[in-house]
Amino acid sequence: MTKRTAGGGAGCRNLLRGLLAWLVVAPFALWALLRLVPGDVHFRWVQLVAFTPYAALASVVAPVVALLARRRAALVAGVAVTAVLVACVLPRALSDPNSALPNPNGALPGPDRAGSGTAVRAAGGQAARGPVLRLLSANLLKGSVPPAALVDLVRALRPDVLTVQELTPEALEGLRGAGLTRLLPYGDERAREGSGGSGLFTRFPLRPETLTGPGDSRQAQGGVEVPGAEPVGVVSVHPCAPRYVSRFTCWADVLAALPEPGEQVRILSGDFNATLDHSRVRRLLDAGYRDAADATGDGLAGTWPYRQWDFRGLPVPPVTIDHVLVDPRVTVRAFGVHRLPVTDHRAIFAELVLPPRRSGE
Repeated sequence: MTKRTAGGGAGCRNLLRGLLAWLVVAPFALWALLRLVPGDVHFRWVQLVAFTPYAALASVVAPVVALLARRRAALVAGVAVTAVLVACVLPRALSDPNSALPNPNGALPGPDRAGSGTAVRAAGGQAARGPVLRLLSANLLKGSVPPAALVDLVRALRPDVLTVQELTPEALEGLRGAGLTRLLPYGDERAREGSGGSGLFTRFPLRPETLTGPGDSRQAQGGVEVPGAEPVGVVSVHPCAPRYVSRFTCWADVLAALPEPGEQVRILSGDFNATLDHSRVRRLLDAGYRDAADATGDGLAGTWPYRQWDFRGLPVPPVTIDHVLVDPRVTVRAFGVHRLPVTDHRAIFAELVLPPRRSGE
């Protein structure tokens, strides 16, 4: 009688260990499965998938628990799930060998010259030849960034192109007064109250172009006439934030309307309100665009939020939703993340090498 009771107790413990192992593996397996689906799946998943890098890190717990529970099938499943999630995320921390080395005769601005931010890293590989284009992008949080702070960053980094999001009329006037239009005299200014405004300011002539469809008045855009290169189409990207169900359609439609690479060299720069794990951004990468941060091994550098954000009482950790996506013919030479006061976003900076103008043009 005692032996049967002991045996029954051991069997119960084995059952509980197995159940525990699978309960730990299952959520990460579901996450990995949904991450591989080429679609939005559900509004809540659009919000959650941004945290895939954190899920990949936490998923290591699954095979460890399965190993301790001595459940071989759960261990194999846990290792496979972790491998899938790590494979989705890890390449962003590795520089692209096809990107170019920085020009040693033209020092790249780091945090000391920019005032704040991480050091600008260059990708490894063979040097590319062609005109250099320096690009800066900043979300102004409904125009609340002090104009002088942004103009100081422009003076420090010397961008040829600046894309801004959440540009309000008051912020635009402040930027003009602080001297932005003297540094970057050409622009497409689409200032609005609230978060719907944007701007594109350039050192070089800007010609009007519609790159995202005739119905898009939200995103500043145009063709930048860079000396030595063919005109470059640039969009200041800013879809609605998918914070509420009512804004999901706006978010999805704006991302879906972004142009794929074409005959013209194109650059999409701004606050995408999406990470490289969102299917709509993956569509752009599959079409040929390259993420500048990903190319330099900085693809996991968080850009938002840098003010306290809570979701149902839980703090939101930093994720990478600001991007510079470049045409496949463009080489990424450097990338950096920089702090601006007040806003909950980090400004992003990229130094690019454009394909030279074809002879005879």
